[in-house]
Amino acid sequence: MAGATHTIERLILPANESDVRALAGLLVDAVASGAAVSFVSPLTLEQAIDWWRATLADAHARAIFLVAREAGVIVGTVQLHPAWAPNQPHRTELVKLIVHRGHRGAGWGARLMHAAEDEARREGFRLLTLDAKRGAAAETLYRRLGWTYVGAIPRFAVDTDGVTPHDAVIFYKELE
Repeated sequence: MAGATHTIERLILPANESDVRALAGLLVDAVASGAAVSFVSPLTLEQAIDWWRATLADAHARAIFLVAREAGVIVGTVQLHPAWAPNQPHRTELVKLIVHRGHRGAGWGARLMHAAEDEARREGFRLLTLDAKRGAAAETLYRRLGWTYVGAIPRFAVDTDGVTPHDAVIFYKELE
């Protein structure tokens, strides 16, 4: 989105407390909406704050955290986590694409994905990988954005109810 009130930016670490709380609010909202982002319901704001603090503090030096802001408020996020293996310096995993329910359908997911690809290129990554819940909106988005479908893993994780298994679909994208 154009304009100074709609931005996507790299989160500067260490993150300030208001950004950590906003990111935690996004995570709680995502889980409450049934999004497959590694957590089950109920996820409290305090648990989400603790998770974000630990994730940001323990992040790989080359990890990239992007946030989407509307009028200064964080409405979305995505992360790039470099492969740990010495023989994979060119690869990073895209994780936790989250857009607040109140801002979905406005193109934030696609903008965050494009920004993540741009950041990955700038940092020298040439291969991106990710997984998503089969049948979720994210799968449709990744296909529309030109990601290559690899396959599915049955019963990969459980839904936010903590019981119902779902399949994961695996994608990759090679960058020029």
